[in-house]
Amino acid sequence: MAAEEAGTIPWIAISVVLSALFMAVLDSFIVVVADPSIAVDLHASAGDVQWVLAGYQLSYAVFIITATRLADLYGRRRIFLFGVVLFTLSSIVCALSPNAGTLIAARVVQGLGAALMVPQVFAYVTVLVPAARRHSVYGVLGVVIGMATIGGQVIGGLLIGADLFGSGWRLVFWVNVPIGIAMFLLAMRYVPRTSATATRKLDMPGVLVLSAALFLLVLPLIQGQQAGWPTWVWACFAGSVVAFGSFVAIERGLERRGGDPLIPLALFRQRSFSLGIILVLTLYALIYSYYLALSVTMQQGLDMSALGAGLVYTPAAITFFVFSMVASRLIPRHGRRVLEFGAITLASGYLATGLLLVSGPRITPLLVIPTLVLQSVGGGLVITQAFNTVLSRVRPESAGVASGALSTAQQCGGALGVAVIGAIYFAWFDPASTVDGRVAAAGDAFAAASFGTFVIAVMAGVIVFLLPKWPSPQPSTGEGR
Repeated sequence: MAAEEAGTIPWIAISVVLSALFMAVLDSFIVVVADPSIAVDLHASAGDVQWVLAGYQLSYAVFIITATRLADLYGRRRIFLFGVVLFTLSSIVCALSPNAGTLIAARVVQGLGAALMVPQVFAYVTVLVPAARRHSVYGVLGVVIGMATIGGQVIGGLLIGADLFGSGWRLVFWVNVPIGIAMFLLAMRYVPRTSATATRKLDMPGVLVLSAALFLLVLPLIQGQQAGWPTWVWACFAGSVVAFGSFVAIERGLERRGGDPLIPLALFRQRSFSLGIILVLTLYALIYSYYLALSVTMQQGLDMSALGAGLVYTPAAITFFVFSMVASRLIPRHGRRVLEFGAITLASGYLATGLLLVSGPRITPLLVIPTLVLQSVGGGLVITQAFNTVLSRVRPESAGVASGALSTAQQCGGALGVAVIGAIYFAWFDPASTVDGRVAAAGDAFAAASFGTFVIAVMAGVIVFLLPKWPSPQPSTGEGR
């Protein structure tokens, strides 16, 4: 393409698709801080509120890989624009929802819109950006994901606190509408039509079996803790194992027959990709669950407003952004060592929080802000670079499906983290207790969640040390390792 031939980056087109990525990731987190307000306004049960978050995660995780193949069949821009429209219209329905059922249904559709948009973002980076410049754009992409992840708490708190026209929590969905309209118009003008280099067919058996496998995996992760881990949860887990095994068998058979599998299994033979999937899963398991625990601690434990809780995150969000930018500059020169230092610092931040809280002081926002900032130093260095680490080594023709697999791992990791850390947290915290008892219990629960997250962070650190080292100051995108 012209941009690649000229050696320049088409920043307008890239900025448009990155905006879609930011909104898709943001809407996984912004609802966390809005949940208490939603529960009161819609008279929603705890299960309803959980499904406001879970419905989005579930459809996002289940359909994202299929969306990569749909783009190969029907064109990236067409699928991207359809995703933007679906995401924007469902946001309007979310904002206008008169009851919890309508909101949950709209969130499921919104997650489908996100699933259609996100894989095209990574594919466009590969198609539009020259190979020599792609590493720097992947760095920006990582910053966008990281800031949407951690910024969701701050943005959600500020929007709800603003309460424009008495909109309350509904503003976290209304804000998507003007952005979605702008993204659609700019994409029509600046994002080019592109397609796969070869004619592909949709692997329907693979689509159906993988969708079933992901559904059977993610659903019990989302609902198991609240339901008390009944028999059906474990039956779903067992069914997911069988379904994933069947999917691998289907894809291998298709490859042997010279067909076009939904996911090329050769990707998983690349060390950086297979380890990268696990790294993304563990990193997002810890960050999803930890910020959920922090939001509950601030709002239900310390009785803070959504705006107040959002402001608690602000120093950490600023730190995260600064060190994300630092990481994008250090990675080309120092490679994996930046991730190693980030992983160690991240784990140290969680450990420090837990030790501080069990040492005796009563939990307050000012007490935990310094350790949240320490976590953000490490998170900015390692979390924002996780996608970059993997995708910079994936062949361009596989970028779309690889990004879809990584985004699926992100959502599955989030659900897994919430299930595990949520079980630990709520074993200590009872929101129905007296005020003094609730504050003490929130401190104990957040300490327990910090120690649990520390264990996950250590696991992520081990994976970082197992990643292949950078072969050169600028990682090659033509060969998988």
